[in-house]
Amino acid sequence: MKLSQSFEDYLEAIYVLEISDQKIKSVTISRMLDVSKPAVTKAMNELFDANYIEKTPYSQIKLTKSGRQIAKNVYHRHTVIRNFLINKLGVSQEIAEKDCCMIEHVISPETLRAMENN
Repeated sequence: MKLSQSFEDYLEAIYVLEISDQKIKSVTISRMLDVSKPAVTKAMNELFDANYIEKTPYSQIKLTKSGRQIAKNVYHRHTVIRNFLINKLGVSQEIAEKDCCMIEHVISPETLRAMENN
């Protein structure tokens, strides 16, 4: 399964909730990403089928080892880009957050390394 931008966003959201010790339920993800609960349910089923998450009806959602690795990579790109935009370019936090959510899915490894080293 090739991960789309939205699936990467879902995995990243689960990871962010996980590292902040929050309960990870569809409704929480729905609020965090500002998408409908049915959209989250559909995505979670697809991520489950691809073995990126573990879930059972009415229980918490958990990342599998492969899901966590992808989520960590997306989150890392997100934080590097956001910090670069804010600290090096002087972009406001609000704009940097919006921009990095788009850039994180298309940035080349070379550009990311350059941002990390600046």
